[in-house]
Amino acid sequence: EMGLNFMHPETFEQISIPEAVIDGVQFLKEGDIVEAMVHAASETVLTCELPAHVDLRVTYTEPGLKGDTATNTLKPATVETGAEVRVPLFINEGELITIDTRDGSYVGRVKEA
Repeated sequence: EMGLNFMHPETFEQISIPEAVIDGVQFLKEGDIVEAMVHAASETVLTCELPAHVDLRVTYTEPGLKGDTATNTLKPATVETGAEVRVPLFINEGELITIDTRDGSYVGRVKEA
């Protein structure tokens, strides 16, 4: 099975991890730090987890409407990793949002400087 390549941040040792053992793989982007549990004897990766929250840019969504800030209605949006998530109506393309990698839910909008 094909895997994704990761590098240890201190030893620079590289390892290939099968996508099937990566929780939230659809939210993973290059450079992200993950936590992997490796079986010592066989060097097999048992689990691989992303951080609970990641910030991703919205690459596509229908335009929002002014005044939609108070509603709980959600619309589909595509983020930079290609994953589809549900966001509030006021979120627009190009915005940076926080996603919960455990369930794919919208957490909030990232304030950019």
